[in-house]
Amino acid sequence: MTRREGPMVVEVVRPGPLATVQDLGRPGFAHLGVPGSGAADRPSMRLANRLVGNAEDAAAFEFTLGGGALRFPHRAWIAVAGAPLPVHVDGRPCGMNAPCHVPAGAVVELGLPARGLRSYLAVRGGLAVEATLGSRSTDLLSGLGPAPLAPGDRLPVGPSAELDHIHVDVAPSPALREVPVLRVLPGPRDDWFTAGALATLTTRPYEVTSESNRVGVRLDGPVLARAREGETSSEGMVTGALQVPPSGLPILFLTDHPTTGGYPVIAVVASADLPAAAQLRPGQRIRFRV
Repeated sequence: MTRREGPMVVEVVRPGPLATVQDLGRPGFAHLGVPGSGAADRPSMRLANRLVGNAEDAAAFEFTLGGGALRFPHRAWIAVAGAPLPVHVDGRPCGMNAPCHVPAGAVVELGLPARGLRSYLAVRGGLAVEATLGSRSTDLLSGLGPAPLAPGDRLPVGPSAELDHIHVDVAPSPALREVPVLRVLPGPRDDWFTAGALATLTTRPYEVTSESNRVGVRLDGPVLARAREGETSSEGMVTGALQVPPSGLPILFLTDHPTTGGYPVIAVVASADLPAAAQLRPGQRIRFRV
């Protein structure tokens, strides 16, 4: 077994449109106004971690629309899951959803995903950046956790057994749908809307706008008509809530959403469909069904 010298790090050559560090978030602090945060597509991050022998909650890279590049001064094992994109190690193709050995000094480059939005790159040992409130996740709303990655950043990697080989093949992963159908549970404030509003939401398509991020996905499409004027008292919000501002166009809250809000929520996306919601990209059409 070859021993490496010095602490292991990963260097950011370029982050692409947006790259952050994510784990499974910091639940339990909503009463303090702290969002849960964490990976937007948690099953994909968990898969990437399992493929390199990490615990599922180890911190990993979350890339938005790919385009990133990382330099590895020491040899390492990586895996990429989530939105499918080209992965190259010093120009050599490396498959998605499978462990890949990275020689010392190599640069890993990510292309652009053909479908979906967020891809996860796990490094054996996990990213060992400083934790805040028990999590290493970047929270874009509150500013907690490490800042979004920038060229020249050096991120420490945690200790791990230095295996020469990882005996795992490609993991099966379902393809992302061109037009996802997200299941919703009506309420809790569907009574603030006309009788036909929920039917409109669940029978007409909506389009993802460019004003979308980890906080929420803004949608364009049929207006959801109100039956009551004014706003609700501020109340707790959950990931997946479809909040409707005065414009009548819903906003789908994602993992960095505010913990409270005053606009009525007509429905909430089922938790099992939140990973699909995390992969929505601008210009994509989606549908909802009860």
